[in-house]
Amino acid sequence: MRGNWSWGFLILWEFRVPPEHRERFERSYGPEGDWVRLFRRSPDYLGTELAHDQKDPERYLTLDFWKSEQAFQRFKDENHDDYVLFDERLEKLTWQEVQLGAFFRSG
Repeated sequence: MRGNWSWGFLILWEFRVPPEHRERFERSYGPEGDWVRLFRRSPDYLGTELAHDQKDPERYLTLDFWKSEQAFQRFKDENHDDYVLFDERLEKLTWQEVQLGAFFRSG
């Protein structure tokens, strides 16, 4: 994502990660992690940012940037089986996963 402000759609997720899974979670959801490699199948994927709360070590946010909501939905449709497989496998790393929102870029 770094420096690319041409995104049109952002999905924001919050995760609660137990201490024993933090390292694997950061590898899986980080800039070269499993999700990013999967998302890169789409030319409309622009990047993911992973943020770690300084005051709450169990709390992480991911920000997934796409050209459009339609591009993201098309990616999910075309990669449904792998998307579900990744989600099921990696959800074991967290206590909680909540989509905080899906946003369109204004202006």
